[in-house]
Amino acid sequence: MTMQVGIRAVVTVALVWAVFAAAVMGLRALYRRGRVWAKRWSHHGRVPVRLQSLNLIGARQLTGMLIALLRLVVFTLLLLLFSFAAGFTFSRFPATERYTGTIVQFFLTPLVALWRSFVAYLPNLGFLIVLFLVAWYVIKLLRLVSSGVQRGAIALPGFYAEWARPTSQIGIALVVAFVLVVAFPYLPGGESPALKGVSIFIGVILSLGSGSAMGNMIAGVILTYMRAFQPGDRVKIAETMGDIVEKTLLITRIRTIKNAEIIIPNAMVLASHIVNYSASRLEHPLILNTSVTIGYDAPWRKVHELLIAAALATDGVLPEPAPFVFQTSLNDFHVSYEINAYTHRPNDMIQIYSDLHRSIQDQFNQAGVEIMSPAYTSLRDGNRVTIPRPHLPPDYEPPSFRLRRTDTQQDPK
Repeated sequence: MTMQVGIRAVVTVALVWAVFAAAVMGLRALYRRGRVWAKRWSHHGRVPVRLQSLNLIGARQLTGMLIALLRLVVFTLLLLLFSFAAGFTFSRFPATERYTGTIVQFFLTPLVALWRSFVAYLPNLGFLIVLFLVAWYVIKLLRLVSSGVQRGAIALPGFYAEWARPTSQIGIALVVAFVLVVAFPYLPGGESPALKGVSIFIGVILSLGSGSAMGNMIAGVILTYMRAFQPGDRVKIAETMGDIVEKTLLITRIRTIKNAEIIIPNAMVLASHIVNYSASRLEHPLILNTSVTIGYDAPWRKVHELLIAAALATDGVLPEPAPFVFQTSLNDFHVSYEINAYTHRPNDMIQIYSDLHRSIQDQFNQAGVEIMSPAYTSLRDGNRVTIPRPHLPPDYEPPSFRLRRTDTQQDPK
């Protein structure tokens, strides 16, 4: 290699690396501009990928994906340019000419292998795209039908509107599960033993750790189709009474009359007895009932009148259907009477009970009839009545003890 040829080779190599440096600067500027363009999505708050009201990919997520893709492209171009520059440099000098193919292959072989794998994977990729598109439109159809049933635009005999949403969710879950099962063999590396082993391990972990969760989900589905209660209903589940705040597939949330919030797993709800006070308030008003005991000296017809008057004077009690009275038992010292009254306000039943009890006391005290609850006897000698003093005459005095003398001896004449 002559001096002139060597100088020419050095100059050529220097020009090549100068072009490489300029390319690096150009790619760097392109990368910066790409970052600025990608961040505009976040700045404008755009959400490009949306499923109904659910944001699948937000602006920030898309920005990160675009920047990552831009980095991959820039890195690949830099790798290709460097391999060509290095290979050209080695080819210009006899001492390193034999390494030209090696250095080029070192960088190009992985890229060529990746490209060939991508081309070979194109049929599977096409199948997955078609599969996901079909699943996408099936899910959209399920959501559309569910929305129509909820709005009343679509009427299905024997199918209630509140079943629409959980049914669509179950259908979507089945579609997703079907897609995952079908798509698994077509995923990259889906046939490899390693991926199969990992999938089996994950399945075992999920099956062992989600037993109670699955039980609650199944119980939630059963409760939904049982129509046991709806949000806002006044219910009693086991020993807990309150209003239904939320019903999900896993838990039922209840707010008690003391404003405490109780969360009950659906499996426990399903295993308990449920009393729904609001289930038939429109067709059949709820009957509230309470008992009082009155002495045998009070006429039962008068007691009935007072109890019905007390019920009608209570806020929240319906005049029609009219209240009615049962005499539930004849006890040792008194009679048990049960007043039954209708109401359309089951959520206010505690307050209505309180008002009804006050009204009963007022009606009986004003009428001068004693309430013998819980166990007053009718012995009056020396004892005052149980009626409060404001309802008694001003000159009332407790009765005195009555004594009668029986003389068994006859007086001599």
